[in-house]
Parts: sequence; structure tokens; C-alpha cells
Amino acid sequence: MRIFLDTSALAKRYVKESGSEKVHSKCQKAREIVLSILCVPEMLSAFNRLRRQQALSIRQYDDLKTALSEDIAQATVLGLEHAVLSQAILCLETEPLRTLDAIHIATAKEARIDLFISADRKQCKAATALGLKTEFVK
Repeated sequence: MRIFLDTSALAKRYVKESGSEKVHSKCQKAREIVLSILCVPEMLSAFNRLRRQQALSIRQYDDLKTALSEDIAQATVLGLEHAVLSQAILCLETEPLRTLDAIHIATAKEARIDLFISADRKQCKAATALGLKTEFVK
């Protein structure tokens, strides 16, 4: 199975919280993990926010950054090609989405994934309406 993780789901691989075990299980069973290039800066932003809040030490931050880099190297990471941007526009015109959520959905649609996984209920609802099989991870 080819799965797509948006950033909210991907974060559960690195920060133990509700839904983390479900995401790990889905990733272990997946034949391929597809991500948007947006996941990289979004994840680093989240890690840095946790570091600024002193919820992560510098060492923990470096470890998470290394783990993310290793995972990114093994995933299929899609950029912001014209087809993705065109699809994102259609998503925005069809569903009440935030820009980055639309780009994640558009990337998943262009990649023709089997399952879209997100911890954002509104994004899952929109992705379903746009024809993707979705799974909400709480």
C-alpha cells in the first residue's frame, strides 16, 4: 500500500502522542511512504518551536532532525510541480482549505496514493470529498 502522511501525521513518528502507534503501524505495513516537500520545513518548524519552549533539548532536537532526514531519504518526496499547484487550486476552489492543507491533498492526488493519513479532521473531510481514501489519526 502506498500511503501519504501530511505533516500532522508525520509528526506522530517523532513526538509520542495520541495516534503515534497507529502511524508507526501504518508506516511499517506500507510499501511506500509519500510526502510533500512541505513536510521538511513544517517539521523543522515544529521541532524548533518545541526547542524554544524548552520541551526539547538541543541534543533531542538534533536527534529528531537526524531521524527526519533518514526518513525523508527513504520516502518518496514530491515537490511543488505545476501539476500539484494546479490540483491545489482546484482543491481550494472546491473545499474550505488552508493553503498548505490543499497542497498536501493535491500532492497525494497527483501521486495517486492508496491512503491519505492526517491528524487534521477538517483536512481528512476535504480529502475524502476530493476523492481520496483517508484515515484520521487522533
